[in-house]
Amino acid sequence: MPRKPHRVNILTMTEVEALRARIREIYPKRVIGDLTEKAFQHELTVRTLDLYRALIKMRMGEGEAIVREHHFVRSHFRLTQSVLREPEQEAVSIFATDRRLFHLKSMLLPGRPPGADEEDKLLIEEVSFDRIESVHVRRQVRVGEMGVGGAIAGFAVLFYPYLSVTGPFMMGLGILGMLHGLLLPTRWVKVKTIDPASDPIMVYALRKKSGRGLVRFLREKTRRR
Repeated sequence: MPRKPHRVNILTMTEVEALRARIREIYPKRVIGDLTEKAFQHELTVRTLDLYRALIKMRMGEGEAIVREHHFVRSHFRLTQSVLREPEQEAVSIFATDRRLFHLKSMLLPGRPPGADEEDKLLIEEVSFDRIESVHVRRQVRVGEMGVGGAIAGFAVLFYPYLSVTGPFMMGLGILGMLHGLLLPTRWVKVKTIDPASDPIMVYALRKKSGRGLVRFLREKTRRR
């Protein structure tokens, strides 16, 4: 007796639009006080990741499953804009299935519900594991953090006679900032493909459990070739 064909779980654009509508509907709830800021941020994060996950599943094949995922946000602060204005950010989600790696990027604009669409400059790339050339960890001293710590310590030294109470505290804070930037450098992973025209995929926030798990998974996949 022939086997029945496998039913493929394919999300339609109608379902994706429904997820976008669910994100939009929580904004008025925050305004009228039905959601506290903490509850709003939690709900927004959960629903936005549901949307990103749905967009990836639309591209997956029959029987393909997500086995690892990692999410982080990068700020695109510009010195020319007001420091009081919330900067736009870039949300990055990396999904590893049992067949390939998906890399999703979408801009988060202040005050605008995330839509993961053209207005958010949505970009989804995918690469099969056999096209990954290397997975290397990179480190960089936090120069900016060391600079801020040095400035605080320098200010404390310069005005120490006038800061009898806060001077020692500021001095200690500045030194701790410099040590933190020096001893805990920024770490990220550079995933390079065999295609010379493709930019490498950068994986940040490696201290998160999901980031460490993703790196281990990618290394296992590349070693098996």
